Amino acid sequence: MALLALAAWAFPASAQFDQEDIDPDAQMLLVADTLVYDQDQNTVTAVGGVQIEYDGNRLVAQRVTYHRDTSRVVASGHVEIVERDGNRILADQIDVTDDFSEGFVQALRVETVEDTYFAAENAERTAGRLTTFNRAVYTACEPCEEKPNRPPLWQIKARKVIWDGQAKTVRFENARFEMFGLPLAWLPVFEIADPTVKRKSGLLMPSIKGGSELGFGLTVPYYLALSPTYDLTVAVTGYTKQGFLGEAEWRQQFNNGSYNLRIAGIEQQNPQEWAANEVDSHETTRGMIASRGEFDINPRWKVGWDVMAQTDKNFARTYAIEGYSGAVQTSQAYLTGLNDRNYFDLRGYHFRVQESVLDSSSAARNDKQPWVLPVLDYTYTPDAAVAGGELDIDVNAQSLYREEGMYGGGDKLQGLEGESGRLTAEAEWRRSFVTSAGLVITPILHARGDAIYSNLSAGAVTQVEAFAPGAADIRSSYYRSMATAGLEARWPVLFSMASSSHVLEPMAQIFARPDEPYHGRVGIPNEDAQSLVFDATTLFERDKFSGYDRIEGGTRANLGIRYSGNFAGGWTAHGIFGQSYHLAGENSFASSDLVNVGAYSGLESDVSDFVGLFGIVSPGGLAVSAAGRFDEKTFELRRGEVRAGGAVGPVSTNVHYAYIQSQPEYGFGNDRQEVGAQASLRFNENWRGFASATYDIESETLVRNTFGFAYDDECFTYLMSFSQQRTAGGETKQSFGFNISLRTLGDFGSSSGALFGDR
Repeated sequence: MALLALAAWAFPASAQFDQEDIDPDAQMLLVADTLVYDQDQNTVTAVGGVQIEYDGNRLVAQRVTYHRDTSRVVASGHVEIVERDGNRILADQIDVTDDFSEGFVQALRVETVEDTYFAAENAERTAGRLTTFNRAVYTACEPCEEKPNRPPLWQIKARKVIWDGQAKTVRFENARFEMFGLPLAWLPVFEIADPTVKRKSGLLMPSIKGGSELGFGLTVPYYLALSPTYDLTVAVTGYTKQGFLGEAEWRQQFNNGSYNLRIAGIEQQNPQEWAANEVDSHETTRGMIASRGEFDINPRWKVGWDVMAQTDKNFARTYAIEGYSGAVQTSQAYLTGLNDRNYFDLRGYHFRVQESVLDSSSAARNDKQPWVLPVLDYTYTPDAAVAGGELDIDVNAQSLYREEGMYGGGDKLQGLEGESGRLTAEAEWRRSFVTSAGLVITPILHARGDAIYSNLSAGAVTQVEAFAPGAADIRSSYYRSMATAGLEARWPVLFSMASSSHVLEPMAQIFARPDEPYHGRVGIPNEDAQSLVFDATTLFERDKFSGYDRIEGGTRANLGIRYSGNFAGGWTAHGIFGQSYHLAGENSFASSDLVNVGAYSGLESDVSDFVGLFGIVSPGGLAVSAAGRFDEKTFELRRGEVRAGGAVGPVSTNVHYAYIQSQPEYGFGNDRQEVGAQASLRFNENWRGFASATYDIESETLVRNTFGFAYDDECFTYLMSFSQQRTAGGETKQSFGFNISLRTLGDFGSSSGALFGDR
């Protein structure tokens, strides 16, 4: 019948419909109170509660008439169209040709599945692809349910809006931007992508950058959607003091991975804005090139990289290049494999410190950073039990080169100038037995071997000999091994009460092994075991050094008790407390190495400090924990940390306190004590305020603080913040930032640069 023309109905008002989208084999369902054939007028009319469904689209109206002679379809009376993709079109009257290439709509409203909304006095469709909205309104804010007539948070009113269904663009002419119903800006013409389009070439929202030496800057980016699999973003930032910064980022996606390439550069106009002793004042032509990528070789293996090179060591940090402005930039390439419990990781690293001091300064750190090529980690765990227990095999290798040594005065040598390498292989076997009384006994066997290569510069050799007169042992190669036999016993005991249950688990370990090879001799580089923190989390570790370059020797016992509890209402608690004892042989933590890693660790004496941890978690998410290390004789606090956080109603907070007693031989001559806090207060559904601060108790300095407020809802986000950071020299850096995000239109705001400058 003639009404089959309506079966093609999709989105005539918004120009989303294409004839080829129609399934020619689809069945049409028509429901109406009356169907009238008028031979004189040559029309077919459905009257009263008309519903037409075809190919996933639905039309509802009071009256639908098809004019045979003009091939036009007219629907009137509370017309509503629901497309198969969920878009809704509402109108008083729709008058279109039966192929929907041309038509007219009166009193139109459009609600898309992306929650964007159009309204217009009328709309006209021409050429089968262009829909013109007259006196139109566009917004991405949902109407207020309580007050539907109230203006949305933001909207764009335009004399004319042209929606191009083929180019997938929306063009606004003679438009004004309104917030809360108040006009804020007039825009003679601008264009955005169709809300259904995820990628579209065009200008992106600009942003503000700046700093005291850069001046204020405006960034204007342009996005090029060149293909479904690759695109390009270019941006120009004009700085009032330094000229124009150009940036470009290429991104490409493949079936098995993706990569990007980023470049940036500037010809500085006024390098003298920086102090004479800073890198930035000595550079004119500056730039960088960087790339990141990762590809799956197969379901088990992947390869990737993250590399950056720049003309000087501080360009990316000075100009806040996205993703590359950190104080330390790590370039790396890697190959990883994962299969069940077996793991392989091969990497190469290069560390670059982005700093303002000149290389000629003694404070410069960049040339002291090493090349690490390669680093290998391999773990193999057989699926089948070995002698009834679990066997783990680990291999680690690293090769390192440092151009300039890192020497911390007479206290420690953090990095030696020259080359070094190490290959480590180890295997551990353990099996647990449970007695009838519930005692869990676990024998542990461990074996390890190391081959170490060293080729230090003459200057490094001199430094080592001066650091340990008479105890320096500098060789080109070292070989060492260690065998450990251990036994662990745990006896978990459950106590149940009417409203709670508790598990107390006394635990004891003993590890018997020979002395650490080269004990008392200094010469083996220590690169990955420089940090030693003895606390409750490391109490029951077989080897308490943090890396492979140091190896624990001597016989040691670890004793402690673990606790966990569950209480009525969902409260839980956990804790651990214990001590470690050196029983025989030489204590590795009491012996010197290049960084004095064992000094003031709490393990350097035969009886260690006490360590403990206790925490409580509420059903509402409030968590409090405290951990500490206490002198084995006086119980004086040597190291402590307290944390608390959670949300109560509209307030969420996190507070932490940390204390570390002085460690002179480890390079810290004074106590360190710091307290920090973060808080957020939500005033209502949309508004919130936030603040954070870190305070150094020893120096009585507010190291950093930030505060601000934000508004967010389904279509609009606004954030404003103010930050201060103070250095040990008394310098204060202040920064102000803001960001406005309008959904479907874009973001506008500032970078985190210091807009106020330093003082």
